[in-house]
Amino acid sequence: MKLIVVVACLVLITSLTVSATSTLTFSTSAGEVKITALYHASTLIEANGKAIYLDPAKPAKFAGHPKADLILITDIHPDHMDPSSIAEVSQAGTEILAPPAVVETVKTARPIANGDTKTWQGWSIEAIPAYNLNRGPAPGKLFHDKGRGNGYVLTYGGKRFYFSGDTEGIPEMRALKDIDVAFVCMNLPYTMPPDEAAEAVRAFHPKVVVPYHYRNSDLDAFKRGLEGSGIEVRLLDWYPK
Repeated sequence: MKLIVVVACLVLITSLTVSATSTLTFSTSAGEVKITALYHASTLIEANGKAIYLDPAKPAKFAGHPKADLILITDIHPDHMDPSSIAEVSQAGTEILAPPAVVETVKTARPIANGDTKTWQGWSIEAIPAYNLNRGPAPGKLFHDKGRGNGYVLTYGGKRFYFSGDTEGIPEMRALKDIDVAFVCMNLPYTMPPDEAAEAVRAFHPKVVVPYHYRNSDLDAFKRGLEGSGIEVRLLDWYPK
């Protein structure tokens, strides 16, 4: 009997641990916002009974999660724009916002370009530039050209959530104001290394920063880069086994 109780407790603890490392919840004046890491850049945002998916793409698993009321896409690459995953999470009435370059492929999306702001179901959605300054596949070429991809600042109930998309530490990121929670990318060769990401985060100083889109990056280096800044680093498991 004691063994059964111990096993049951271990199962419960494991379940709680998994939950804690995949989802964060934030309070706002309009109610809670729950943000769940799905895989890499794929993210689920839930508030007031509505579900927003950011960059739903394979190999993220969507079973057991709600269908999308809104989908936001950041760029044309398959880890951000995946038509089959978009179809999987969609339902009748799902709205899609995406950069014009994405709309060329995802025909049901409405365009939102760098600098645009849209409103949706109590959310304000600002499209922030996302691009490379230096890194590219060959001299004179960049992995992410300026003007093509979006990051997003989502405001709900007075809280501002920033999702960087694929970018280096560009001036537009550094100029952000009053960000409560920032989801910031880092992975080479496509975006930036952890130390550069930390230095850029210091510039706009969110209250909380969550690394994402970080495949194989050294998160300890990122945390060291923010020591003494007063910025809280929270980690989610973006690469479940």
